[in-house]
Amino acid sequence: MFDLTGKVALITGGTRGIGMAIAKALAGAGAQICVNGRSDDRLEECKSIYGEDGIDVFTVAFDVTSEAEVDRGIAIIESKFGSIDILVNNAGMIKRIPMLDMPVEDFRQVIDIDLVAPFIVSKRVVPSMISHGGGKIINICSMMSVYGRNSVSAYAAAKGGLKLLTANMCCEWAKHNIQANGIGPGYIATSQTAAIRVDGHPFNNLVMTRTPAGRWGEAQDLGGAAVFLASAASNYVNGHILFVDGGILANFGYVQGENI
Repeated sequence: MFDLTGKVALITGGTRGIGMAIAKALAGAGAQICVNGRSDDRLEECKSIYGEDGIDVFTVAFDVTSEAEVDRGIAIIESKFGSIDILVNNAGMIKRIPMLDMPVEDFRQVIDIDLVAPFIVSKRVVPSMISHGGGKIINICSMMSVYGRNSVSAYAAAKGGLKLLTANMCCEWAKHNIQANGIGPGYIATSQTAAIRVDGHPFNNLVMTRTPAGRWGEAQDLGGAAVFLASAASNYVNGHILFVDGGILANFGYVQGENI
């Protein structure tokens, strides 16, 4: 039921962090992994990291916000492996800037990468999925898909939009045996959060005390959810956001003065 042998998976932004952890989990279930990024140097570096786990990853450079580059990059993958069976829209960014200080260009950049890009990539991949009888789309959403937070207006707007884009993908493509779902990570220990994951830091204290699991998540914690949503085990799950958050949303409430 969870076997992905023979399936081709594209993970956008899979060169590090959450994307890489998900890609490794899918590879462990048997999928052929394809990863995109914008830097050839980073793609070469990530090949060796995957190789340490015995994973022969196929890499291709393209900008997920450019229709022309997406078309070129996916055409390369299709020419080598055929149809993409599993698409993980993981590429993303965040800018922590209060709204009154945020340039419109920065707001648009976050929306383009976090919301418009999943639309572009999915639109390019889905026709082939339809012709091959189905497929799986996994959009990497966020707790900000359902809650606001101080200083991340563009990110929250994009991730909230991605939640509803996921629902609309389900509404339009379920009839073609395509399941479109999302994963909503909690607070995950990555290189980007290293500076605030120290004892005594207010944000670290908040995460540790508010998360019922009592710890930060690891990128690997998302792997099981990804395999489930990419496999036949989720064939009747559609338009759903699966939160992998240690229970923090169950214990989530706004307290005046907290910046969460």
